[in-house]
Amino acid sequence: MSDPIDLSAFIKAYDVRGLVGSQLTEEVVEALGAAFVDEVDAAGSDIIVGHDMRDSSPRFAAAFSQGARARGADVVLIGLCSTDETYFASGHLDAPAAMFTASHNPATYNGIKFSRAGAQGISFDTGLRGIRDRATAYLRDGIQPVASPGEQRERDVLADYAAYLRSLVDLSGIRPLRVVVDAGNGMGGLTVPAVLGTAAGLPELPIEVLPLYFELDGTFPNHEANPLEPENLVDLQKAVVEQGADLGLAFDGDADRCFVVDETGAPVTPSAVAAVVALREIRRARESDPAASVSVIHNLITSRFVKETIEDAGAMPVRTRVGHSLIKDEMAATGAVFGGEHSAHYYFKDFWGADNGMLAAMHLLAEFGAQEETLSSFAERFNPYFQSGEINSTVTDIPAAYARIVDAFTTEGEFDELDGLTVSGASEAGFWWFNVRPSNTEPLLRLNVEAATEPEMERLRDRVLALIRQ
Repeated sequence: MSDPIDLSAFIKAYDVRGLVGSQLTEEVVEALGAAFVDEVDAAGSDIIVGHDMRDSSPRFAAAFSQGARARGADVVLIGLCSTDETYFASGHLDAPAAMFTASHNPATYNGIKFSRAGAQGISFDTGLRGIRDRATAYLRDGIQPVASPGEQRERDVLADYAAYLRSLVDLSGIRPLRVVVDAGNGMGGLTVPAVLGTAAGLPELPIEVLPLYFELDGTFPNHEANPLEPENLVDLQKAVVEQGADLGLAFDGDADRCFVVDETGAPVTPSAVAAVVALREIRRARESDPAASVSVIHNLITSRFVKETIEDAGAMPVRTRVGHSLIKDEMAATGAVFGGEHSAHYYFKDFWGADNGMLAAMHLLAEFGAQEETLSSFAERFNPYFQSGEINSTVTDIPAAYARIVDAFTTEGEFDELDGLTVSGASEAGFWWFNVRPSNTEPLLRLNVEAATEPEMERLRDRVLALIRQ
């Protein structure tokens, strides 16, 4: 038998993400299905399998099911869905889940996001390494079927998913809103009509959805389904202004992240969205138990205002590293009611600690729709400071770049290494901080800067970039 593919090349810190054909093949996926069942001890019980709209996703889901059933699991195929739908199914049915998607990556990629029962995350250190090693052995030696292979059945969870989200956020009493939604030809084209519209048989809301690129198409004919890149927001921004909408929403390919633009087309930072949602979730927790100790998670790249908002509301901010599986673990460990990341991942205790961009959007619509300001004015209150956004630099010698930064700021700032290198301090212009952290997959250093004033942010950004790129 030929040497198996090196799975470590595309099994990453939080998920599987690789090129279709050269890395991800049906044989590899079948081995991963068998390995997943073994790793989560699912023989004799259900696992959930869902997939996005990429051309390769249905056949990969079928191959995964074949491997999983060979090792004794019963497979519940939920078909076309968003990633947060698989989290819903995993939580609602209390079963492990696998979602076939490469999220915002181009059409040549696919991947798998895994969950344990109850939508609990699986990172490299909490199961992905074991899945990789087991799958490598199966590719080398073949999959040994158990005495009683599993069965397969289909289940549609979209209506239940939509009803559950509606039960968490009441939008029925907000003022009428016109909302442009750019689904980017991704799974938001399926979930938005169900949750914000009437496609799942739910009552009509006072929201007029103006659809943009709702056709499911894994070749992404209009733009990449990655709203984090400014060029992919241009069509949404133009449509919001031309149609006189109150705001715009942009979802990534698997619809678990949601980005917001205001009525002028200007982006609303994910940190501002996180602050809005944090306030709502703290308020709700206090209403049910005024004496409760309430925690909210924010990663170290979110705006300082997120931490200040949490503290001012009487809750405990929990600062974490970046990464969705890690934050899911922190949600479980701390009992936090909410967690927010700079990348527009938002996590909810009432959603099994998993992330859900649609739910974050609903909270924003509820809060914004309960008052009369424009979104630009409303959001300004939650974004008082100045951020650079994430700036990537190709760096071949990361330790040397770190050393240059440490030498330059030794007498000016305080250092911590929770995730990469964070330096914080103050000047006559007010506070400042910046973080540099290496990419998990590329020779890149990622820089984020925030300061109390725009000139201070720009000065600091340019100074640190010069040190990185020296």
